[in-house]
Amino acid sequence: MLKRYFIKHKKRNFSIASIWIKGGSDRDISNKRGINKILSSLLVRGCEGFNNLDLSEYIESYGAELNQEVYEDGISISIKSLNEHFSKLLPLLDLIIKKPILSEIEFKKVKKSSMDLIKKDKENPFNICFEKWRKIVYLNHPYAFNTLGNERDVSNIIYEDVLNEFEKFKRREKYMISNNLEINGEDSGTVNQKIIKEKSSLPNYDLDPMSRFEFVNNHTNQTIMIIGNQTCSRSSKEYLPLKVLESYLSFGMSGALFKLFREKNGITYDLGVFNPLRNDNSPFLVYLSVSNNNALLAFELLSSIWKDLLLNPLIDDELLLAKEKLKGSFLLDNQSLDSILQRKIQLISYGISTLTENDLNLKIDKISSLDILKLANKYFSKPFFSISGNKKICSSIKTRWEKNF
Repeated sequence: MLKRYFIKHKKRNFSIASIWIKGGSDRDISNKRGINKILSSLLVRGCEGFNNLDLSEYIESYGAELNQEVYEDGISISIKSLNEHFSKLLPLLDLIIKKPILSEIEFKKVKKSSMDLIKKDKENPFNICFEKWRKIVYLNHPYAFNTLGNERDVSNIIYEDVLNEFEKFKRREKYMISNNLEINGEDSGTVNQKIIKEKSSLPNYDLDPMSRFEFVNNHTNQTIMIIGNQTCSRSSKEYLPLKVLESYLSFGMSGALFKLFREKNGITYDLGVFNPLRNDNSPFLVYLSVSNNNALLAFELLSSIWKDLLLNPLIDDELLLAKEKLKGSFLLDNQSLDSILQRKIQLISYGISTLTENDLNLKIDKISSLDILKLANKYFSKPFFSISGNKKICSSIKTRWEKNF
């Protein structure tokens, strides 16, 4: 069953229809990690009446775009075209999810592409460091694994496995949203939010320091550090206070991380916060990259700012600025129709109604420094740490980590 919604939005000369299929890489079985990535890529490579080449040519003849992406919680497939062509292209989405060709020849191409992407990921020290981090944070939870899967599992996936996965795919909940009324859907603003029961604690809260530490050696002049933990889902009342904390740490040149690491010490290549939208406990992590010469100083600075978050509430000026930057980021997100539709249909699949700008701002304004301090201590008093660097640096930081955390 495909549930259809439309969004009331200012008139555009183009239309977008986006389908969200509930369940993405979190539906991969343990020895077939990456199968939903392969399936989603295969879906858009031909459907009833169109082989792969015909489908591409038909879409391109109208100057349209067809996109697909796999997330931990779902699969997104969307089509975008000028308004005058939309009615000719919209039926393709139904065909793609209900009557795909799933060609064995195309399967072999998609599988090879997945293998190539996995190998490419392994060339990036940051990706390796992140993979290590989320495996110790999430253990056997689906969020512990890359949506691409892993080399061993993907190499063992056969064509029949994908056909079997499609049978499961057909039974998943599916949602469509568009800015065009031709989809004949209900107003997306009428969705009611589910009542969410808050979790009392984290499953990994009581682990000792060395169980929360992971390292990988690299042979470059770059040291990468990642620190954080899993937090709450998007549906939690704790979501917005954590976004204020993210804003305080990383939004713009006024962010606490930028001021500490770049303005005062000038030692980082890259730094920021990663806190994506998730249906389950979202990761919240600080990442940074420095030269090997600055690695020990960077760790001490990171430790100091982390401890400060646990001990000292934000002062009024810091809190006010963080809130205003967060409001501004939400406004920026609302400038792109693609991102608006993607976010809305994702939230609908989670059972969450989106707030008006005014209601969202009121909720943000009510957040206090004490709210943020309590959440920092709830989630970050026993953080998880992953480092990629040379053996000597990793060993030295491991010793400091055990003393500090």
